[in-house]
Amino acid sequence: MNRPDPPLDRLQALLQRFTVSARMFHSGPLCGLHDFGDNGLGQLHLLKRGPIEVRHAGEHLVVEEPSLLFYPRPLPHRFVSDPDTGADLACANLAFGPGRDNPLARALPHFLRLPLAELSSARAVLELLFEEAFTQRCGRQAVVDRLFEVVLVLLLRYLLDSGRLQGGPLAGLGHPMLAKALVAMHERPAGPWTLDSLARVAGMSRSRFAEVFAQVVGQPPARYLTGFRIALAQDALRRGEPLERIAEQVGYGSSAALSRAFSAECGLSPRQWRRQAS
Repeated sequence: MNRPDPPLDRLQALLQRFTVSARMFHSGPLCGLHDFGDNGLGQLHLLKRGPIEVRHAGEHLVVEEPSLLFYPRPLPHRFVSDPDTGADLACANLAFGPGRDNPLARALPHFLRLPLAELSSARAVLELLFEEAFTQRCGRQAVVDRLFEVVLVLLLRYLLDSGRLQGGPLAGLGHPMLAKALVAMHERPAGPWTLDSLARVAGMSRSRFAEVFAQVVGQPPARYLTGFRIALAQDALRRGEPLERIAEQVGYGSSAALSRAFSAECGLSPRQWRRQAS
């Protein structure tokens, strides 16, 4: 008897290879004007009670209902609330390993605002997060940090399922056929992938797959695979792994082949990039 294939987990391989960690840095009332500079990290703000004005990069909006305010990449922003009554928030820094090259961070818009009521799958987690964040209990920081990370994963799941993202790799993971090819690349980046083999995984013709992939993801499949492999190589370089091993892990036949691809992508050789990153 044939068993049905298990459901496709579109996030598991990415979250395993590129971790995300959260660290709460504020909880409670925020009164008046507060600037958040570029500290090299993303930030996730959970507004429990507003209103609050949000300003960044020429944009200005007023948020009144409980909302999630998400900056995946560093972006200076300003919050303005009533100087007397303020607004209640829990805020966390987000470290996308291995830094700004994390494909997840790059795949997201520079800013996302989502009413908490739309994130129904996170209702219980949000209630617990606010309860822990706004009280003083043993282990509070560790508990809230982990809950922020859970909220982020649930947000990514929501973005995949809702079709809210109109382009980029996460939009591709939200496509029922492209997702199969993207997950295959994420799970087996060293595989001998070609346009034909990826199209077969997606269950599409070669020409249709190339057309839809470029339209939804924003770049051709080969270009995406190269970028993903180089991001993995950068992560391994940070960990100090030898170049020959990295080349094998990410699908290049030799360190010389990896060096050529890496230099074309980054403008530096792997050894130059490692010295600069360190």
